[in-house]
Amino acid sequence: MSHDVIPRTVSLVAGLLARAESDAVMVEVLSSGGSPGTRHTYRQLIGAARVLAVDLCRRSAELGRPVRVGLLAENSAQWVVADLAALFARAVEIPVPTAFTAEQASSLLAEADLCLVDARGQEWLDRWAGASSVLPAGCPVTAIDLPGLLEAARSVPLDRLADEIAAAEDADDLVVKVVHTSGTTSMPKGVRVRLHGIEALLASLSGRVDDQAFTRYLSVVPLSLLIEQVAGLYMPFLNGGSVTFLPPGTPLIGTVADAGPRMLSLLRQARPTAMVVPPTVAGLLLSLCEQNPGEDLARRRQRLFGHTAPVFIACGGAPVPREVLERLAAFGIPLYEGYGLSENSSVVAWNFPGQSRFGTVGRPLDHVRVKLAQDGELLIKSSSLFAGYTQEDPSSVVIDDHGWLHTGDLATIDDDGYLKITGRKKSLFITAAGRNLSPEWVEARYRELGFVREVAIVADGLDEVHGLFVIDTGVDRAEARRRIATFGASRLSDVERVTSVHLMAEDDPEYTTCFTVTGRPRRDVVRTLLTRTEPKEVPA
Repeated sequence: MSHDVIPRTVSLVAGLLARAESDAVMVEVLSSGGSPGTRHTYRQLIGAARVLAVDLCRRSAELGRPVRVGLLAENSAQWVVADLAALFARAVEIPVPTAFTAEQASSLLAEADLCLVDARGQEWLDRWAGASSVLPAGCPVTAIDLPGLLEAARSVPLDRLADEIAAAEDADDLVVKVVHTSGTTSMPKGVRVRLHGIEALLASLSGRVDDQAFTRYLSVVPLSLLIEQVAGLYMPFLNGGSVTFLPPGTPLIGTVADAGPRMLSLLRQARPTAMVVPPTVAGLLLSLCEQNPGEDLARRRQRLFGHTAPVFIACGGAPVPREVLERLAAFGIPLYEGYGLSENSSVVAWNFPGQSRFGTVGRPLDHVRVKLAQDGELLIKSSSLFAGYTQEDPSSVVIDDHGWLHTGDLATIDDDGYLKITGRKKSLFITAAGRNLSPEWVEARYRELGFVREVAIVADGLDEVHGLFVIDTGVDRAEARRRIATFGASRLSDVERVTSVHLMAEDDPEYTTCFTVTGRPRRDVVRTLLTRTEPKEVPA
């Protein structure tokens, strides 16, 4: 494993600028018709980012503080340019998930001084009833004019651009992002992320995974997620690799329930060497493997990914059934589970090739220390902890007087240091009969059913366990109920078994109101929906 490109101490901005004159491919955008995609080099995009950074620096100078920049765009070269420009200018970037409602977007953008958009981002603003309903008063909307920025970069010498941004503030406690949490409440919290926290994380990751894994990263989830920025942009770019985006307008996983199957059809075209996926993709990959169980590994990789080399597939957000992981590994397509939270600049622990254990989320990264509280809550201490929230709510986590972050997650740690997340401290249900129930474990079991894409259960104070099952569109609903009931009767106890089954098709527009981008249930929304729905069908 080579670590010549990313040393154990990482300077993100310096590492990016070091590639400013490279003509290697930095970003590729796939085409929808199978024809060659659009490619952009490091020289082009870093040059464009530096031009935009100059403008952001000037705005910061006028404000007397770092400018706060909202970013609303699809996964694209424009998103990358805006993100790098914010880093170069040491601005505070506020990336907004496009799956948000207008109210959620308004909450996250409440402190924005400026909002950068691409064409799709402008469409989302218009869909949210106009920018005035989402952005604070006086916050202008600026289009990310990629052709114009590329042309300007060609006409301005690199050294002049370097002089313009050299005065940008840099400090260990510098906040460079405000990202939304993947919480379970309807309104997002903004998590303030420090530059040195991201750099500490990158340094740790570089020590655990082969640099060549990030030669061609395929991005299938929104870049508004911090883990996707870290794994999908910074790890490839610091190693001279590239990121591939899906064709413009293609739904990303987590934005609609049936985005996963659509993404699978593009895998061979993308030829990825690495990707981070939510748990729902594990079952989809297993289905592809089972289509031709007798083929050898080289042919299977070629059929799935368009090449015969290993693919580093990481997964987080919710547990994947152990049986699914074992079957994928038996097919030679391992999936590596991990665990993180925005309050730690994303990753806390991860499984990696040669350092993996089924049923766990891996061992903590080098810069992270972990321990368990008396009640089993996972506590972490690291150099990548956040700088606080933009607003507090009941799901906020705290850092105690000794510097330990109380995650709210229940866990165990085995003798070799591997972590296993067993549930959420605050989502432990107590049924009307006084029985305790951890929903995450039950949901993971039901996801073993191949036609089930997502599950959310609610039971707190209720006479029975209600479950919302997101199922494949083509599955007969009566058959789905029969299989869910049979599975529950044979695999789960009377306390855990779902007895009130509610079904939702994977293309139901209500999906994004019930689940976060990473697949976590919004339990308050799900509870309201399920306990007020008399027929055990969720209306389309």
